[in-house]
Amino acid sequence: MSSPRVRLVIAFAIVYVVWGSTYLAIHYAIQTIPPLLALAARFLAAGGILYVWYRLRDGVRPTALQWRNTAIIGTLLLLGGTGAVALAEQTVPSGTAALLVAVVPLWTVLIDWLRPGGTRPTASVLLGVAAGLVGMVVLVGPDSIYGHGPVDVRGAIVLMLGSFSWAAGTVFARHCEMPRSQVAASAMEMVAGGVACLVAGIAAGEWGAFHPGAVSRESLAGLLYLIVFGSIIAYSAYTWIVQHAASAAVGTYAYVNPIVAVFLGWLIAGEPVTPRTLLGAAIIVAAVGIITVMANRPRLPRAPELQRTT
Repeated sequence: MSSPRVRLVIAFAIVYVVWGSTYLAIHYAIQTIPPLLALAARFLAAGGILYVWYRLRDGVRPTALQWRNTAIIGTLLLLGGTGAVALAEQTVPSGTAALLVAVVPLWTVLIDWLRPGGTRPTASVLLGVAAGLVGMVVLVGPDSIYGHGPVDVRGAIVLMLGSFSWAAGTVFARHCEMPRSQVAASAMEMVAGGVACLVAGIAAGEWGAFHPGAVSRESLAGLLYLIVFGSIIAYSAYTWIVQHAASAAVGTYAYVNPIVAVFLGWLIAGEPVTPRTLLGAAIIVAAVGIITVMANRPRLPRAPELQRTT
């Protein structure tokens, strides 16, 4: 257990399995708890615990600019991204939702390319982007547009918007001032995202529709699982991985989580897995793998005779 390799394997296993299982946990949590209020409770609880622990350990007070930046990121990631998952899972199976969310690296590449001073992706990355789009079309299916397909088109659109929001928050986080501590940044993002989810839930009328006495044991268990395992344990493992693993390996969770989610949705919740689901899953997972690996490869400088002069 003291071997760095063993610790790395355990950390990856936690991120792969736990983050892959959060889609199923959300499925149960929102059965008797309104989606946005469930997320507000999850992120406020987990973020508050991590923030208190960080302040007691380090005692460094974040600046107002860092709070502003983490609030923007938390809103884009947790309200826009995870909030979209919770809303969409009211009509979309958890495994399918995970597959559609797996295209986040696709949007991340495109947003980073189109931003001012952005980085142009390589041909291999663009191939992965194109494959990801094909996988989405296969998974959703043209029949869904007319309400006859296997996936609710409105839920799929919400997931696409949520994936775009998560990618936008990811790109913004790379180019703004953040707390030096990963734990502090995560805690602040979760607190801000939890507040955003609470405000959005109240604005959507979820507070009036929430009846604490009607919360089932399954929903409560799902919420507690999201707080403890999804937001505290798995994120701690992920931050450790970021510091000890290669960049290309860090991103592998993006195409392992959907496989875990589809399997658990089928095994525990009885969600259907059709040949179209398997085909779409294979294409999306392969596309995300190409994007994740190739985007992290160093670019080779051009030969002097091939460089254009100005």
